[in-house]
Amino acid sequence: MGAHRIERVELFPVRIPYPRPMQWAGLAETAADYMVLRLVTDCGIDGVAEGTVKTTWTSTTLRSLAVAFEELFVPKLMGLAIDDEKAVAALWRPREHSLAKAMIDVALWDIRAQVAGTPLWQIWEGRRDAAVSWVVTRQAPAKMAAEAADMVARHGFDTLKVKGGQGIATDMDVLSAIRAAVGDGIRIYVDPNQDYTAEQSPDYCRRLADFGVLMVEDPCPYLPDAAFTRLQGDCALPILVDNTCRDFPSARLYVEHGARAINLKLLKARGYTENWRIARYAAAHNVDVNIGLFGESSLGALAALQISAALPRLRYDLPSEATLFLLLPDEYVHEPLRVRDGRIRLPDAPGFGRMVDWDKVRRLAP
Repeated sequence: MGAHRIERVELFPVRIPYPRPMQWAGLAETAADYMVLRLVTDCGIDGVAEGTVKTTWTSTTLRSLAVAFEELFVPKLMGLAIDDEKAVAALWRPREHSLAKAMIDVALWDIRAQVAGTPLWQIWEGRRDAAVSWVVTRQAPAKMAAEAADMVARHGFDTLKVKGGQGIATDMDVLSAIRAAVGDGIRIYVDPNQDYTAEQSPDYCRRLADFGVLMVEDPCPYLPDAAFTRLQGDCALPILVDNTCRDFPSARLYVEHGARAINLKLLKARGYTENWRIARYAAAHNVDVNIGLFGESSLGALAALQISAALPRLRYDLPSEATLFLLLPDEYVHEPLRVRDGRIRLPDAPGFGRMVDWDKVRRLAP
């Protein structure tokens, strides 16, 4: 691979207003904040990564993330040879700062792909047409149903993730309305974002099953322990583990305690390297994995889909949720990704930076 040393580190904050207020778990937003990282090598190759900045998801702000980079990571990145395994491993030693570490890992892999002249999805023997789903976020039942029908009609999604947690009765009204709007042929799974209790969860899952729901993500708070094993045993649906599975050790514990599916996030665990470690371990134990939503723009989605396209297909074969970019009225790429028949065709050339409009990046600075 040669030396390929990092000679410049650049950070670009970006803010993109949403067309409507977005209600996430524990967070209401009117705009999406991103940090774009660019690592430039002495050979002129730039590795690029997008970080989604949400205080309740990543414990960061644009400013705190910039400070972490400036004080902890930039000094170690300058002069780093990307094939120096010992030096790269030293980047991960500071505790916390998982978002910054994930961004660095993605950008380093982006450089490696360009050096190899091959996109990551191809290096990992993935499929060029990456399957994706749409996440229907919390609104009134009629609005959620209308959105679901519109997105299925326009983009050909065959799988919907429905955000629950508005109260059990309201969640059932939402599912009734969505089923009526999209029919029985669309796969649905539900994510209440841990808003119910372990005692409520078994009955909640039974009621979800009446609507043909495939699985439930985080119905209540839990940890990878014997109580989780009992919870999965009591629930009529597979539990898709998300919030408390943040790295390989926690994933291993969940697998040991009977998890049947794990929702991976490129920026929650440490980028590609840690997510692949989780995915391969899970597959070896017949546990499904998919790439979950992290509020990505087209740039972040392209990065997430590189690994999603190469994940093993097991029982449930959930597509990636990285399609929020369809909701954004503006982006900082030359051409946003397109969804056709529920799939995104991945570029056959490596390098995330080639899609970035750097003038637009600067104009969208908050």
